[in-house]
Amino acid sequence: MSETLLDLIRGRVSVESFDPSRSLAESEIKDLVADAVTAPSSFNIQHWRFLAVRRPADKALLREAAFGQAQVAEAAVTFVVLGDVRGMDKLPAILERAVADGSLPEPKAAAWLRMARAIYADPAAAREEAQRSGCLAAMTLMLAAQARGLGSAALSGFDAERVCREFAIDDRYVPIMLVAVGHVALAHPSRQPRLSLDEVLAFDRGRFP
Repeated sequence: MSETLLDLIRGRVSVESFDPSRSLAESEIKDLVADAVTAPSSFNIQHWRFLAVRRPADKALLREAAFGQAQVAEAAVTFVVLGDVRGMDKLPAILERAVADGSLPEPKAAAWLRMARAIYADPAAAREEAQRSGCLAAMTLMLAAQARGLGSAALSGFDAERVCREFAIDDRYVPIMLVAVGHVALAHPSRQPRLSLDEVLAFDRGRFP
């Protein structure tokens, strides 16, 4: 692992306020998402979806749904990270592409499709995987922002039903979190204390305190 990546991981802190006068071009937003979608995905279903909220009026609505959190409106863009609970619908086409470009042998693709259909026939399992994939993509998005000299804030406090209603989000998509991205005005001066490794790491059959 490169030192640069370690620096990014260790240097990332949540942004308390963004510079609202500085925007991001559409191409810059697309580049961030292009990096985010390299995150791991079960059977390559790619459950994640990103609603990039940029217009001031829309960010104001989103801020209201996020209980007034200022970062939502100040950031150049606030992403509503969504998970597709019916992501399996697209898997046959995704696997066909993989077979066509030679990145996945046809027998393996067929096996993946059988297994995925069996696992995600359970709506609870499908929803859980959509949320897990969305979280992985959101973290990748934040690191992509950090690598570009931008700041980010992951926000879980929001009214999901209101967000879906205000932005006409189809019920196949579940809101997972908001990720505000932009130019930093004020960040936490340092990472807040974390639990020690002894409190979060156990080996084999070890126990946590």
